[in-house]
Amino acid sequence: MYTAHPDRYADMPYRRTGRSGLMLPALSLGLWHNFGPDRPVETQRAILRRAFDLGITHFDLANNYGPPPGAAESALGEFLKTDFAPYRDELVISTKAGYLMWPGPYGEWGSRKYVLSSLDQSLKRLGLDYVDVFYSHRPDPETPLEETMGALHSAVQQGKALYVGVSNYSAEQTREAARILGELGTPLLIHQPRYSMLDRRPESEGLLDALDELQVGSIVFSPLEQGVLTSRYLDGIPEGSRAASDSPFLNSDALTDELVGKLRALDGIAKSRGQSLAQLALAWVLRGGRLTSALVGASSARQIEDSVGALANLDFEEDELTRIDAVING
Repeated sequence: MYTAHPDRYADMPYRRTGRSGLMLPALSLGLWHNFGPDRPVETQRAILRRAFDLGITHFDLANNYGPPPGAAESALGEFLKTDFAPYRDELVISTKAGYLMWPGPYGEWGSRKYVLSSLDQSLKRLGLDYVDVFYSHRPDPETPLEETMGALHSAVQQGKALYVGVSNYSAEQTREAARILGELGTPLLIHQPRYSMLDRRPESEGLLDALDELQVGSIVFSPLEQGVLTSRYLDGIPEGSRAASDSPFLNSDALTDELVGKLRALDGIAKSRGQSLAQLALAWVLRGGRLTSALVGASSARQIEDSVGALANLDFEEDELTRIDAVING
């Protein structure tokens, strides 16, 4: 029987999500990879337990996470029963709908038919009556935004979600989504964009400014760029790594000599701060308190511990930020 660590809230900082009452941990656990049947159950259990013991109260999923699609929700559903049932009210569970889940015209995108059917399926896999946050995972170019946002509103009205969010929406789309939801009476809680030292589009395309103006929270995915912003690739591509497998999300062609040179330079900056490269990358996205949370994945409990270690130093001198920019843009 699992008993959570009594001091799990002692060191984790929690940040208010936009203008809501919901506080999220500075680091949240994403179950995008590593929670399918190809991974040992005991490793999955150890990751979840260690995360919660360290104050990570937010577990983030989507209907299509696994692999295969649906596997991550099913896995977490089992652990919610066996390990976390006494702690449900201390957890924030989020899921999403938007990508392909079943064949035919109703199995993806943003129709009311798909979004609400997907949520029902997610709740069954998770073994829950409700999720804390339900997202539209991507905008649908063929469906009126009013329909997709109306489906999110209905999920709240039906008691199947407490809050709603969007992911992969542009600044303009986010403003319009927030307007529609506001008129319906279900505020837009949070946006989940991709953001890292190597991918700064939320800055350059005005998304972070829009979220500030709207007072909407933010939780970023891929802050470590699929493991690129770690020590893993400083000396080549190790066997068994994601890049070695030519994953659709990261392949060996992306790891050019130029990029590896930048990673080594960033690693030097990290060492000067007493951090690993991964810790530097996480501290960078969390700097200044502008973002609510950063999502981290993990293939072991030790990786969770390393990520949480980043929170010991989230402050940057101006010259450090200048040096990081010089490396990235050089």
